[in-house]
Amino acid sequence: MLKLHSAAGRWVVAGSVLGSGAAFLESSVVNVALPAIARDFHVGVVGLQWVINGYLLTLSALMLLGGALGDRFGRPRLFTIGCAAFALASVGCALAPGLVALVGLRVVQGAAGALLVPNSLAMLDAAFEGEERGAAIGQWAAWSAVSTAAGPFAGGWLVDALSWRWVFSAVVLFALLAAAIVTTHMTVGKGSEASGERANDRSIDYTGAALGTLALAGIVGALMAGPAIGFGEWRVLAAGTGGVACMAAFVFVEGRASQPILPLSIFRSRQFSGVNATTFLVYGALSSLFFLLMPQLQGNLHYSALRAGAALTPANMLMLVLSPIAGRASARVGPRVLMTVGALVAAVGMMLFARVQSGAPYVTTTLPATIVFGIGLAILVAPLTSAVLSAVKESDTGIASGINNAVARLAGLIATAAIPLAAGIGGSTKLEGAAYAEGFTRAMLISAGLCAAGAVVAFATVRSEKEARS
Repeated sequence: MLKLHSAAGRWVVAGSVLGSGAAFLESSVVNVALPAIARDFHVGVVGLQWVINGYLLTLSALMLLGGALGDRFGRPRLFTIGCAAFALASVGCALAPGLVALVGLRVVQGAAGALLVPNSLAMLDAAFEGEERGAAIGQWAAWSAVSTAAGPFAGGWLVDALSWRWVFSAVVLFALLAAAIVTTHMTVGKGSEASGERANDRSIDYTGAALGTLALAGIVGALMAGPAIGFGEWRVLAAGTGGVACMAAFVFVEGRASQPILPLSIFRSRQFSGVNATTFLVYGALSSLFFLLMPQLQGNLHYSALRAGAALTPANMLMLVLSPIAGRASARVGPRVLMTVGALVAAVGMMLFARVQSGAPYVTTTLPATIVFGIGLAILVAPLTSAVLSAVKESDTGIASGINNAVARLAGLIATAAIPLAAGIGGSTKLEGAAYAEGFTRAMLISAGLCAAGAVVAFATVRSEKEARS
């Protein structure tokens, strides 16, 4: 096992953080560019939902496949392939001539992210142990969260100074650098002691991966298209019905497959199930915030793209400073209290975001909301990540990482489609005005409820001590 402050340990963390950071950055950096994309391509909320959800669809649906492939063929190898493919797809997004091409390339980008994200975390879990593992995961969680939260600031600067197309170009260097680090400093192959690999001869459930992807595509597509063209329209009905049918088939296949991509037995662990439920609720709220806040700041508060992105900078700093501390604390006292408190604090932050309305001063509205929400996430994320990995066998850390990351991205996928619909702005063609502002308020209150529910789930299901790996 490696030491966190050794040269080898630092390279493992650096490569993991850069790769996953590129994927997480890309999931949020686009949000601040949405108004500019809408103007260039003449689209409303539904078109922008496809820009976001084209990426999240394959990222969430194929995350389990990415984790399983890493367990089977070597985590550094799949991580490196994912980074290279992610960089190429990002270049394509930057050059996209229209909405259809952009969405298609976002789909490819998400598939590449599904290879690199679960294996980035699994490499850390295999390379470190004890408090070293908790601290390494804390650093990963901190920088991953910072990269997610830093997206609006970086994207705002790029949109104002250059073009929205540069929000895609900016991540290429990070992905390529991560691939170079892992290729140079780790053995990119299966069963490598240097990379912390543990051989796993798990077969790959491609049928399950295909059914899961089709299920999410159908259900989410119906949720997004319904408000615009009507839920009774035959295409919406066909997509929704087909998605539900594929989901039922997915559960049937997974319950009977010898090596399922989603081993249902893993959810027998109360801690594993509880942590993933908390992940779904809190990350759904987070995705709703990132998707709806940038148009609110730019359209109704008349912020520039840079100023809107910079509004969330305090959360970045809080995540960077507090997440490693929370990771070490979780290793000592267990994740239950930290997860519960973190989710409750995040809920208060979401309620404060509901006050961000036209004419509201930044210092008394957006800033307090950002600080409170950032503190909540910093307390929550590292203990959550440690808890989900400690609930499974060491040979299953890749699949566990894949499941948890898939749940987080799935939460964003569902929330981005469903919360605007629930808030009354699902089919809106305008990203400003009184109707959007009222919908934004309702969406933030819904998101606060999701965070509070996550706190209840964490308190009820997560143990104070780490669940022993069986």
